[in-house]
Amino acid sequence: MTTQFELKPLAAGAIALLCSVASPATLAQTGVAAPAATPAATEVVITGSRIPRASLEGPSPVTIITAADLTKQGFTNVFDALSNQSQNSGFTQGADYGNTFTPSANAISLRGLGPNHTLVLLNGRRMADFPIAYEGTVNFTNLANIPSSVVERIEILSGGASAIYGSDAIAGVVNIILKKQYSGYDINLKAGGTSRGGAANQRLQFSGGQSFGKLNTLFSVELLERDPLSSADRDFMATRTGVAPTSLLGRRDVTANRYIDPGDTCAALGDLFGGSTVKYTARNGSYCASPKVGPTYWTTQTRNSSQNVFGGANYALSPTTTLYAEALFGHNRTSNNTRGPSWTSRSVSDAYFWNRNTSAYEAWSRYISPEEMGGVERYDRRWDDQASSLSLGARGDIPGTGWQYEAGYTASLYKSQGTTPRALANIDSFFLGPQQGVDANGVAIYAPDPASLAQRLTPAEFDSITGRTVSNDKSWTNTLSLTANGEAFALPAGPLRLATVAEVGKQGFSNRPDGRINEGYFNLAGTSDVTAGTRERYALGLEANVPILATLSATLAGRYDRYSFADRHDGKATYNGGIEWRPLKQLLVRGTYGTSFRAPDMNYIYKARGTGYYSQTTDYYRCAQAGQPVADCDFANVSPGSNYVQTGSRDLRSEKGRSSGLGIVWSPSADFDVTLDYWNIKIDDLVTNLSADQLLRDEAQCRIAGDLISPTCADTIGRISRYPLTAINRPGEIREILVNPINAASTSVDGIDVSGRYALRTTGYGVFTTKFNYSKTLNKHSRQFAGDPLNDDLADLGNYDWRDKLNASLTWNRGGWSNTVFLQRYGKVPNGAGDAYLTPTTLVNASVVYRLNEHATVSVSVNNLFNKVKSDVSGGWPYYPVGNYSPVGRQGWVEVNYHF
Repeated sequence: MTTQFELKPLAAGAIALLCSVASPATLAQTGVAAPAATPAATEVVITGSRIPRASLEGPSPVTIITAADLTKQGFTNVFDALSNQSQNSGFTQGADYGNTFTPSANAISLRGLGPNHTLVLLNGRRMADFPIAYEGTVNFTNLANIPSSVVERIEILSGGASAIYGSDAIAGVVNIILKKQYSGYDINLKAGGTSRGGAANQRLQFSGGQSFGKLNTLFSVELLERDPLSSADRDFMATRTGVAPTSLLGRRDVTANRYIDPGDTCAALGDLFGGSTVKYTARNGSYCASPKVGPTYWTTQTRNSSQNVFGGANYALSPTTTLYAEALFGHNRTSNNTRGPSWTSRSVSDAYFWNRNTSAYEAWSRYISPEEMGGVERYDRRWDDQASSLSLGARGDIPGTGWQYEAGYTASLYKSQGTTPRALANIDSFFLGPQQGVDANGVAIYAPDPASLAQRLTPAEFDSITGRTVSNDKSWTNTLSLTANGEAFALPAGPLRLATVAEVGKQGFSNRPDGRINEGYFNLAGTSDVTAGTRERYALGLEANVPILATLSATLAGRYDRYSFADRHDGKATYNGGIEWRPLKQLLVRGTYGTSFRAPDMNYIYKARGTGYYSQTTDYYRCAQAGQPVADCDFANVSPGSNYVQTGSRDLRSEKGRSSGLGIVWSPSADFDVTLDYWNIKIDDLVTNLSADQLLRDEAQCRIAGDLISPTCADTIGRISRYPLTAINRPGEIREILVNPINAASTSVDGIDVSGRYALRTTGYGVFTTKFNYSKTLNKHSRQFAGDPLNDDLADLGNYDWRDKLNASLTWNRGGWSNTVFLQRYGKVPNGAGDAYLTPTTLVNASVVYRLNEHATVSVSVNNLFNKVKSDVSGGWPYYPVGNYSPVGRQGWVEVNYHF
């Protein structure tokens, strides 16, 4: 691995003060608070603070997921556990969403503020971003390559924490804490499948560790295999119904806008797509079609093969100093399919040609079936990802001071190679024959044989007209950290404790598309440019825990971060204050207020040129021209929507956030506690792409008013290119929309979190433990520009974030048995048509864990016990709420663990 790091000098005084790192790797449990009168025997570091403390509760609420929860609650991996938490209310396009920019990665969105506003740490340290931007716009951390076998716990602070951790922590912090010590060896085998078929998966883990005098070691190897799930494997979406079937062979007279009858061709190809090909007659003529084209090619769950290796070691150099090293490597292969090989004549230019044989402008199209090319998987997209991380450092006591220190260096690298099937540049001549010049209008001339369009391809012929583009993407980060913590001096109510931190880091990324695209090797329009950039980061911070009275204490933190990028600098100072009041030993009242910030995503800054298309688009101008109200307009909510071109901006400012919270914790005994917290997060100068929908609204108003020259209208109209009204094909339609990132005016969100735990201990029937976590978003508002009307995002039927989520579990432990029922209630979300809400849904997971002896345990777990699949036919195929619910149905696993 090539490290890219430049360490610039810090102020001498800062280095003297901050001679080591207090690792935030060990964080404390919350929601299971012990009473204030009986503190933990040893002090730990809690999320939101670098200061060790005995109390398990603090000024900010923290949620903990233990290693045992991963099995008992039916979580298949780290991402599954995080995505199911009640605070994760934001809609995200994950690996199983379908046609996305990042189908080999998974992300979360705390409080619905997007994947880029949650800081994800591994053992308290930053990891490299996934090298490809989420939705082609924002940078984020992929949660798909962390071996669950060495996870000790996961802790979630859902609130602003920039004063402690710096940029990215506006919505919260997720810290994935790995085990530090292991004795013996464990082999774990887990295998399962679905009751509806498909999506089988297997996992093998081998973990262990040994102590050799002063040296402690730990390792884990994890191998995973997961079968894909195709839409064709689920009967409710195996066929498109209620709409015209997909055209797989058609000839259209462009001038008349009518299809030319294919005669007996469709019958001759009737066996394609599982024998579903028929002649379909529409208002403008007939063509060959099948209702199974889309479902045949659409993967609802990716195929995945992963190999993850982790190793760690601690060496006691002296009674006061320990050296440590940790290394993680993950290799992840993913494949999916979201569209098959199709061809439209002259697709890179005007999409039609002059047919010399018929003396007409024609457009030809052809969809190639799995039967012709040798199997549907031959058109899969594939990704080969490699993630690695290395941490080295020392921790211990500063002699003669009573202070502890840690000094560490972390390097993280993520590489992704993607291969995408593409038509070659020769595909037009394959179906149309050689081009015979151009006519007076500059339109290409061909004299094609109709039989060439109807010919059944062989796999060899398919190979002659298709190839694969290969992209190479990379991201990396390097950080050097120095921190110390300890008691500064005594106050009447107790010692004042301090923690200091200094960090120096550098990170970068590069997206390198296939160079052959620009050489015209593929049948692709436009160019594909390299996007790359770097930035440096420097930070100094101080945190204090101040005991004011025996029942009252405060936590204060301040931090300054400075970023250097794109030949400029941007520095931000943030602060945080928290209060803890215990009027009774069993009662805690807490509150926080702090500021946060986020440096602009590097993709937003350095993006050279990106292209894509919107899921749907409304052409307000054509609706107005046709005199049709938008609700009933033929040009409204057209799917797929218009193409777009995105570029970056080097003038973006950092986002500025504010967060506050007020809560109460009641814990009358070690077996019962309940918490209630109100939270509020506001962001100013939010970085986001210009809204395409707003651009189209503004364009319509400008054109209708005849204003083409005012600055606002000229800019808006210049961003939306249309085909000429005189064009033979698609006259007046939107060709593409140009967008770029801006600093939006503001967004704000607030809500409540409620959690509780109760343990009933019986004499003869074991221990019953129930837990629940509930999060509800009360308000969410945003506006793109100052002066715009405030948008109520919760009332917006285009916002698919959860309004509320509830998790509840009941565990019964008796002898060697541990039985858990886990309920997940999902609140309302808009339907696919965007005209109503889907009703809330509750899913049930169940697990049984039995310890056979001191060496072996066996467990059986079932997710979605009642085999529910949420239906939504309002938006058409695939007839379920993509992204909000899963189409998999009931899943079951058997897991065996043996320790020796």
